Amino acid sequence: MTATTSIDKAPAPRKRRYNSPLRQQQSADTREKIIDAGVKLVQSFTTWDWTNLTASAVSDSAGVSERTVYRHFTTERNLRDSVMQRLVADSGIDLSTLRMEDFASTTEHMFRFLSAFATRVESEKDPTFATIDEERRLALRESVARSLKGTNEQQQTEVAAMLDLFWNPPYYERLVADWQLPPERASQLIGWMIGNLLEAVKGGKLP
Repeated sequence: MTATTSIDKAPAPRKRRYNSPLRQQQSADTREKIIDAGVKLVQSFTTWDWTNLTASAVSDSAGVSERTVYRHFTTERNLRDSVMQRLVADSGIDLSTLRMEDFASTTEHMFRFLSAFATRVESEKDPTFATIDEERRLALRESVARSLKGTNEQQQTEVAAMLDLFWNPPYYERLVADWQLPPERASQLIGWMIGNLLEAVKGGKLP
């Protein structure tokens, strides 16, 4: 029998630990860097169309490879969700503690925060829809001016603009599609909101 040498008994070399605290921190820092780059891109957009918030664009902005972006975010949807979550956190709004009494001030705060991003609304409207939209706004302005005599033009414009919100199909569609309300009930609720707004305005509660 051959004697075992000391070389035979030497311990196997230790494998390098790739999940060390240092590497974990570096990975977390890279992820934050990618999200920061995504936020800066969103700030540069002129509308809330996030079509250009791609892994390629974010990798260029962050100074990392596109492969690195996908290592931290498996899909562009995952990347966009993470950017949105950062924006919500940066806004200081905590939806988990939202109270109905605070909704007005919270909404106002949210739009003040968002105003730092999309600076211009760009939308291509079909000429037919653009024409009827302009006619509707003009009719609203004139009706408000007739009903709110003694108010200035700016106040009349603001009231007409608020009424116009409820006249837009997307709001009705949101009630039906997202909130799953019956179409007839959605119509009634929009009428209820308009009625309350008009009652407040006629009572002297102007914006």
